[in-house]
Order: sequence, then structure tokens, then C-alpha cells
Amino acid sequence: MSHIVVIGAGQAGASLVAKLRSLGHHGKITLIGEESAPPYQRPPLSKAYLLGEMEEERLYLRPESFYAENRIELRLGQPVKAIDAGAKTIVVGEDTVSYDQLALTTGSVPRRLPAAIGGTLNGVFTVRTLSDVDAMQPEMTAGKRVLIVGGGYIGLEAAAVAAKLGLEVTLVEMADRILQRVAAPETSDFFRALHKEHGVDLREGVGLDRLTGADRVEGAVLTDSTELALDLVIVGVGISPATQVAQEAGLTLDDGIAVDAFGRTSDPSIWAAGDCASLPYRGARIRLESVQNAIDQAEAVAANMLGADQPYVPKPWFWSDQYDVKLQIAGLNTGYDTVITRQDESAVSHWYYSGAVLLAVDAMNAPRAYMVGKRLIESGRSPDPSQVGDPETDLKALMRA
Repeated sequence: MSHIVVIGAGQAGASLVAKLRSLGHHGKITLIGEESAPPYQRPPLSKAYLLGEMEEERLYLRPESFYAENRIELRLGQPVKAIDAGAKTIVVGEDTVSYDQLALTTGSVPRRLPAAIGGTLNGVFTVRTLSDVDAMQPEMTAGKRVLIVGGGYIGLEAAAVAAKLGLEVTLVEMADRILQRVAAPETSDFFRALHKEHGVDLREGVGLDRLTGADRVEGAVLTDSTELALDLVIVGVGISPATQVAQEAGLTLDDGIAVDAFGRTSDPSIWAAGDCASLPYRGARIRLESVQNAIDQAEAVAANMLGADQPYVPKPWFWSDQYDVKLQIAGLNTGYDTVITRQDESAVSHWYYSGAVLLAVDAMNAPRAYMVGKRLIESGRSPDPSQVGDPETDLKALMRA
């Protein structure tokens, strides 16, 4: 029977191997991960886990026994050194492993600050892995001074946790506004006000020039020449697809591992899914950095590895938790020209349009707006913007329009 090897034991890898078994693959399955922990959820790392509200075992996607019970060989703490696509082998640890089909679910890696500006000093952290957060957690004590570098969702979530734990929080964002790359000014305004209400010193249009300190970070100099005394730094300046092993194997890259609509790479025996994969979408290529895409694309790839021959059509959605606000996002706002704001008492939502076409919805503590917006987008329907913005309009009526 054929041997399927999956490199990358995160959300996508775990979803892919489970789907292979549920679809009836009886051959050998091997799941290989660099980290020593079994596949786990990443979103709670920067929220409940960092706050100390979730035990490590609750992060695990499945009990460790699941893999043995389903005859999935789980090789943890073993980075893959090389892929020989011609011979259909990989080198992992001291072993050479043969495969019939290979899936790459290598995920992404956090962008780090250069060593030249102090990025390798002790006390400088990223938020990506369990070990990252385990190293950071003892530092997160009330009264300490923390600098958050980056005003995207990871930076803002880290700022929220730090503020809740009683640290003195300064956040710098080099762009003109927080969330500039991913959200409309209206959403940026909402979260700016939220963080300032919780005491975060939020500075936009200001970047980090350098960190100071001998072995450990002691301060920072910002691009406006401001000097800060610090106890620690959290870096949230984005992620990059983990493509090194794919590149060395000679696979085509295009802001990630390039795959076709079925998840197949430039090598017909190698597939990719999750954060590392660049997929076709509406005439362009995108990478979707979300749990939803990691699961859905991985399950689609599993089916296609077994011969389903069904293209994967993403239905993007995302979320972020900050303080007592749950942000839920449906769709992709790329190309919007109008934003309609809907206020329902304490719930607010921003609806992105391109002309008369609804593209996306940002819903802050507005689960009904999120669900209706998501269904509308997925069904290709676009309600009249004037109805959306009118709080007297019943959201369910938009589904019937």
C-alpha cells in the first residue's frame, strides 16, 4: 500500500492525516514535526495560554493516543533535512524515508528583528510557538515595561494580554495606522480607541530604530528619537511562509509554495496546504493565514491525494480576541472602495463593498452581522448598502432580499 508522508505537524498537517484516515486510506501515514509537542492550536497561545487560563494539554488538537489508534506514525522534534523529489525520499534525523505521495504543511515563521538593531538580545520575544510563549510567560508580570513592535493582530492581541496582566504597554506601528494592511480605517479607529481605553500607549507612524542593552534588552530608540526604558519586547511584524525545504527540493515558489487549484505543487507527487501554500484565487495568487484555511485546504488536499479531483474554493474567515471584544471577519476586503458601518447597540460591523458587490465584513461583538455577512458573501449576494447601514433593517431580511 502507498505511503503518504506529511511534513509539518501543525493545524494543516493534523487535519490532513486525520482526513486521509476518515476517507479510507489504509496505507502508511507518517506525520513529521519540528516541535516536540503534538499538533496543537496556535490562536490561544497569544491569548488564553499566555494569560495562564489554559493548560498545555488543552491546546492539543487531538489526544496523543489518536495517532497511534489511527496508525499514524508521529515523528516529533525531527526537522526534515532534505527532500529528494526524484528518488521520492526525505531525510529526517538519521533516517531516509521513502514516500509515494508527500504533503508539505510547513506553516510559517515569524519575522524577527535584525541582530544589528538588537533583535537577538535576551528579553526579545516572538509569539508563534509553544516554546516562544513558555519563554515569555514568566516575564509577563505586573509593573514591567513592554514594547510591542507591530500593530497587526498578533501585536494587538499581545498588547491586550499584557495590559490585562498589568504591564506598562507601549505599542509602535511604523505605518500610518494600526491594521493598515488588513482593515479599513474604521476598524483601525475602533481598536485604537479600545487599546487606549485600557491604558496602552499606542504610537502610529513611528517605528523602532534600535534596541539597547548589553546582553539583555534595556531600552529602545524609536524613529522619532524617543527613548524608552524597557524590561521586554514582543515582536509582531508578520510571518513568512516556511518554504526552505520546498525551495531546496526545486519546487516552484510564488510568495509561498505554489499549488494549483487541487493543492498540487510543481511536482505531481508533492502537495501543499496551509500558511505555506500559495493558491489561485479570483485570477491572482494568495496565501490565507488562518485556522479555517489550514483545515479546509488540508482536508481538500487529502481528498485529492486519494483521487477526488475536486478544486479547493476557499471561503475565508478570521477572528481575533482583544479584551472583551471578539472580532470576526468574513471574506477578503481586497479592492474595496466603500465601507458601510452598522451600529446595533454595543455591536458594530463594517461592510466592505466594491461598487455594489459585498466583499467582506468586520464584526466587533456582532455575531449576527458576521453570520449573515458570511452567508451573503459565500452565496454571492450583495444587499443594498443603504439597507445594511440602517439599524432598523432586520439582518435576516438581508438574506431574503
